[in-house]
Amino acid sequence: MIPEIGHFALALAVAIALAQGVIGIFAPGLRDARAMRAAPALAISHFLAITAAFLALIYAGVVSDFTVENVADFSSSAVPLIYRITGTWGNHDGSMLLWCFILSLCGVTVAVFGGNLPASLRARVLGVLGLISGGFLLFTLSVSDPFIRIWPPPLDGAGVNPILQDPGLAFHPPVLYTGYVGFSVAFAFAIAALIEGRIDAAWGRWVRPWALISWCFLTSGIALGSWWSYYTLGWGGYWFWDPVENAALLPWLTGTALLHCAIVVEKREALKAWTVLLAIATFSLSLSGTFLVRSGILNSVHSFAAAPNQGLFILALLAITIGGSLLLFAVRAPALAASGFYAPLSRESALVLNNIFLCSITAVVFVGTLYPPFANLLFGIQLSVGAPFFNQTVLPLAAPLIIAMGIGPMMAWKRAALVPVLNRLWLAAGVALLVFLVMAANRHIIAALGLAGGAWVVLAALSDVAERVRLFHASPSVTFNRLLALPRAAIGATLGHIGFGVMVLGMAGMTLATQSVIVLKPGQSTMLGGYKWTLNDIHDAPGPNYSQRVADISVADNGKVFLNLHPSRRFFSAQKVITNDAAIHTNGFQDLYAVFADEPPGSGGAELRLNRHPLAPEIWFGGLIMALGGGISLSDRRLRVGAPSRLKKPAGAVA
Repeated sequence: MIPEIGHFALALAVAIALAQGVIGIFAPGLRDARAMRAAPALAISHFLAITAAFLALIYAGVVSDFTVENVADFSSSAVPLIYRITGTWGNHDGSMLLWCFILSLCGVTVAVFGGNLPASLRARVLGVLGLISGGFLLFTLSVSDPFIRIWPPPLDGAGVNPILQDPGLAFHPPVLYTGYVGFSVAFAFAIAALIEGRIDAAWGRWVRPWALISWCFLTSGIALGSWWSYYTLGWGGYWFWDPVENAALLPWLTGTALLHCAIVVEKREALKAWTVLLAIATFSLSLSGTFLVRSGILNSVHSFAAAPNQGLFILALLAITIGGSLLLFAVRAPALAASGFYAPLSRESALVLNNIFLCSITAVVFVGTLYPPFANLLFGIQLSVGAPFFNQTVLPLAAPLIIAMGIGPMMAWKRAALVPVLNRLWLAAGVALLVFLVMAANRHIIAALGLAGGAWVVLAALSDVAERVRLFHASPSVTFNRLLALPRAAIGATLGHIGFGVMVLGMAGMTLATQSVIVLKPGQSTMLGGYKWTLNDIHDAPGPNYSQRVADISVADNGKVFLNLHPSRRFFSAQKVITNDAAIHTNGFQDLYAVFADEPPGSGGAELRLNRHPLAPEIWFGGLIMALGGGISLSDRRLRVGAPSRLKKPAGAVA
């Protein structure tokens, strides 16, 4: 009965979403105030209907209702409760319902918290969101229905994918999807503004918080996914340029550029066309990632197997959304002429340079990710584009971006002087140069560049704050009061830059990692990273729905044991799958990482993958700091209220 209610709620949501789309788009043109007021009410109803459907699917998973095909294929009664819940979105059909749920959540957020928007703009934004949601709900209902019944039901389900049975996967997909789907709001604002033919400082002020919320969630989702693969898959790395990883990185890059462009629109009413185009591009790349994961084009541990009709349906939605928005942009582009002036040497120009590098990196990653599958599809050519290509093409573009990140925030709006800015950055430049020379002397050139770049970004951001609060140039009480008076948006931006610099430090440190793959018998030892690693024992241990073999490893420094690690190999009998559970110890500045890879026949011991990762924790600390900076910026009241409208000059007034 509950699944039928969920199916009915899903069908009802389709009708409401389409009504929301039609009324929201056309009511402002008809100047029908009552119809415009109906759009927020429809968005709330739309959200309630999808919530009912989503909860119905979760209920079926929790009670192990194996008459529902989705539950029978991706859950079992032996799976712990938390994974019966997360298994709801750990598959194609359930993840699409989660996608639609988050999209409806975006709509209801605009409806509830968008009271400061003009009625016509809010109605059109909700209309665009309704049409997008209606399309994906039609897809879910027609070719990806999560409520299909089977009879007779199996005695037990097939179980959750063992790789996904991890607490990190309870949070990673919803957080990542919120970032993906959240950019639909910025996209809707862009389309609504194009329809109205009006983009000004107020529009920039309105669109910034929605883009920032999405960016924070996408940053957190990518960091969570990277961390999960680091400790769960046992590969020992944080980023492998996997095609689906790249699909998440692409909208993050353009979303970062969008945030910076929106600032220029708000402050100077410049870069309007670029801001709108970036809003369209960011959501289009989010949709493209959805298509790539679910079309079967890419082979990845992240991708879902999909039927051809599912891929074609999403491709059609993608073509309509992207094609229609770009066509509207082409028609309205002449009305987006910039009204603000700025000199070549100014903060506006620095932001333009920042966006050029971000978009260039996006283009490189996009081509490297999509060229191989399309070359195979069109010409039958098998190509492989891996980490060496991306490292060699992205790093030369990232280096000038990092340099610009230190200089740009200190430049004045409209017109700036370079020499005073450089005088304020001498300490950051000196420390970065010293770090580079020390590391280069040890012939670690890549690490030297990365560590110097990370130090430059962090110290430049701190130098900016020090200059604002007059550190060492005023009394401590004055400095403290100026620090308290700093706008939260400025503090958040500084933390965002610091977080990026910390993440660069972590990535550079990982290039200094040491690794050993060795077979040890109990009692034998090996040296790695200045530590003595000893395999003490191998034993069996029970699990909730798996059995496991555990290796006991002790780590000693100068003959004194200071750490015990317990990596394991887990066997899931239902799926007949073996997974590795890595053991990781961190002190905040390095990780000691051990994987129990195998038990070679006849060896009497264990094949171990041992790693020492300098500065690895800083990768995820940096992501956390960036997301925290975005959250602090959102707490600034100036980002939560609309910009004041500019007063028109009276007729006949002298300019």
